[in-house]
Amino acid sequence: MTVQDDTLEVFQAHGAPALPPGESGLVAHEGARIWYCRLGSGSPVILLHGGLGHSGNWGYQVPFLLEHGFQVVLIDSRGQGRSTRDQRPYSYDLMASDVVAVMDALQIEKAALVGWSDGACTAMLLAAANPARVSGVFFFACNMDPSGVKPFEATPVLDRCFSRHTKDYAELSPTPDRFQQLVADLSLMQRTQPNYTAEDLAKIHVPVTIVQSRSDEFIRTEHAEYLARSIPNARLALLEGVTHFAPLQRPEPFNVEVLGFLRGLPG
Repeated sequence: MTVQDDTLEVFQAHGAPALPPGESGLVAHEGARIWYCRLGSGSPVILLHGGLGHSGNWGYQVPFLLEHGFQVVLIDSRGQGRSTRDQRPYSYDLMASDVVAVMDALQIEKAALVGWSDGACTAMLLAAANPARVSGVFFFACNMDPSGVKPFEATPVLDRCFSRHTKDYAELSPTPDRFQQLVADLSLMQRTQPNYTAEDLAKIHVPVTIVQSRSDEFIRTEHAEYLARSIPNARLALLEGVTHFAPLQRPEPFNVEVLGFLRGLPG
């Protein structure tokens, strides 16, 4: 059965489908406890969710990847989902180091990274800083400098997503009353980071696929095209009929893009 939730009414009411059972735990790192879950076997793929969300937002992608023989590692970014944080400001570099800490704890030497929004920034910064740990980056719906961001405009889809994130945070977080602080702190990071130049992008030498929805609420399509031109050998895929929330709205075509990326990686 084809899933289509373009307005996110299903997501608002029920969330994404529940994740299959896996090996989960917490990794202590840099003042935080980072939640992870590992499922399946095979080549490791780390899924990094968007800001304010959690790993459960990948509910349509995890079974698909398991069916195709991949080991899936989910990580709740610091201060989000089941993970905790300390009082230091958020940064993508810090969250990238959390991913490495989880990889070390699970004895994963190298993995493919699939990032969505904030998770994409985290993945790209990790690949730039530690290319030996990254077999490739699937970069969906994100910017690498402030010029890529559109002016914010509230929409019913955004309101429904925010409503779901608010409810999930209250149910999952060890600090369920701090959602508004999370929103403020993440917003500050997103306004000021990352700020990569074309020269910085040219130094990224892992395989990269840039995926962008033409109707994304936050990111300019021209920015995705600029990233694809600036990162050596990067591939660009543009999605139609979906927005910033393609993995939830129309997961089947999104999953096909992810699988094509993974199958195209060396080895």
